[in-house]
Amino acid sequence: MTDAPTKPVLLTGASGALGRMLTKSLSALGWTLRLTDIAPFPDPVPAGAAFTKADLNDGPTILRLAEGCGAIIHLGGVSVERPFEEVLGPNIRGLFHIYEAARREKARVIFASSNHSIGFHERTETIGADTQFLPDGFYGLSKAYGELMGRLYWFKHGVESVFLRIGSCHPEPIDARALASWLSYADLSRLMVRCVETPTVGCCVVWGASNNKAMTWWRDDAREALGWTPRDSADPYAGQLAGRVTDNPVVERYMGGAFCGIDYTRSAPAPAMLFD
Repeated sequence: MTDAPTKPVLLTGASGALGRMLTKSLSALGWTLRLTDIAPFPDPVPAGAAFTKADLNDGPTILRLAEGCGAIIHLGGVSVERPFEEVLGPNIRGLFHIYEAARREKARVIFASSNHSIGFHERTETIGADTQFLPDGFYGLSKAYGELMGRLYWFKHGVESVFLRIGSCHPEPIDARALASWLSYADLSRLMVRCVETPTVGCCVVWGASNNKAMTWWRDDAREALGWTPRDSADPYAGQLAGRVTDNPVVERYMGGAFCGIDYTRSAPAPAMLFD
């Protein structure tokens, strides 16, 4: 067991499934957590943690919550595909408030990005962390924007960031796609520890997937520099999930899965890209 961070860690989106899981696991390691969400925290608040109900659009409150923090784990915001106006406030303006707080406090940001930032890459590809963004909706677009904002704050202000492009993070994989994209709760928790406790991270990307045999889509990220190797695997679920697919060719063609099919109006598959 490693030593707990010497400064508090701000965790946004604490009332969601991943936020609740990380609150429990990180508190058990002795971390001092400041929890926040627009929704009430549904569990008992652990010792060493404090919860504040707040809106990411409220910049002064985010600045106050970040005071003295050494890292911000940013899970907050709209977490599914929604209309642009619903995504705009929490995922764009809210992220600006997170990075302004990090700049002032000289804190590191661990940003919950998503595979949906590259969702329109085809499953036949193998792509590196530096591959161009191909978001599959307004949610994925906000995650691509978030990574770009992090890069701006790194080059202009020296704010360190780790962008976690989370695949399918559930207690168990739920369909055939997740045989490649699944990230276990335990692997995410161990990854988060390395993101916060690694002495220097710069500005980097990690693909958020466990050690899945079918995970041939994503490569060349910063996991080695962080000292993270996923231990869990979706492989034991292959027999029961291999046939759990949809009848939608768009959903099954692209890495983003079902998000690619939402409000999809093309009458034919998209042609090959005209640029790399």
